[in-house]
Amino acid sequence: MLKGNFFRGLGYLGEGFRLIRQPGLRLFVLIPLVINIVLFGLFFYFLAEAFTVLIATVMGWLPDWQWLQALDWLFWILYGGVILLMLAYGFVIVANLIGSPFYGYLAELTEKHLTGQEVSTEEGWAAIIRDIPRALWREVQKILYYLPRAIGLIIIGLIPVVNLVAALLWFLFNSWMMALQYVDYPADNHKVSFKALRRLLGDTRLSAFGFGLPVALAAMVPVLNLVVVPAAVCGATAYWVRENGATRQ
Repeated sequence: MLKGNFFRGLGYLGEGFRLIRQPGLRLFVLIPLVINIVLFGLFFYFLAEAFTVLIATVMGWLPDWQWLQALDWLFWILYGGVILLMLAYGFVIVANLIGSPFYGYLAELTEKHLTGQEVSTEEGWAAIIRDIPRALWREVQKILYYLPRAIGLIIIGLIPVVNLVAALLWFLFNSWMMALQYVDYPADNHKVSFKALRRLLGDTRLSAFGFGLPVALAAMVPVLNLVVVPAAVCGATAYWVRENGATRQ
C-alpha cells in the first residue's frame, strides 16, 4: 500500500521558492545560480552551433527545390524540442554535479532555518571544500542508479503495444528521480546512505511523487530550470524535516 500524501508533497517546491528568499540562504542560492546560468549559456551556444551545421549538411543533401529548402524552419522546431528534453535532465545532472557541494550546505542552512538546530559543527567555505569528494560521489551514485533503469525504459519503448505505457513510466520514473535527487542533500548531511534514502522515500512514496512531479515539470521550462534547482533543494529539506527526517534515523 502506498503511503504518504501526494498533495502535501506538491506543496514542498512552493515552500522551497519561499525559502530561497530568506536572507541567510541567498548567498548559497546565488552562487550555484550563477554557475547554472553560465552552464546554460555554454550548453545552448554549442548545441545551437552543432545543430546549425547539421541543418546545413542535411539541406545540402536535399534536391535544390525551393519548397524543400524552406523546410529549415521545421528543423529548428525539432531543435527546440530536443533542447527542451535535454535541458530537462541532462542540464540538471551536469548542474548538480558542479553545484553539489553548495547544495549540500544550502540544505544544511535550510534545515537549521526550519528547525533551529545545527546539523554539523563545521560551517562556511571550509565545510563546502571538505565535502566536495563526498558530494561528487553521491552524484555519481545517483547517475549509476538512473542509467540502467533509463535504458530499461528505452527498451520498453521499442516493444510494440507495451510501448504505449512507456511515456507514463518515464513520467513516473523522472518524478521519483527528482525526489531522490534533491532529498539526498539533507539525507547526506545526516550521513544516511543512498540505499537507506531510497527505503525512506519508499515509506512516503506518494509524498515523494508529489514533490518530484512539479520539479520534473519545472526542469523542462527554460529559464525556470535555472532557479528550480536551489528551490528544489530547500523544498526537499522541508520534505526531509517533515516527512522522514532525523527522527526516523
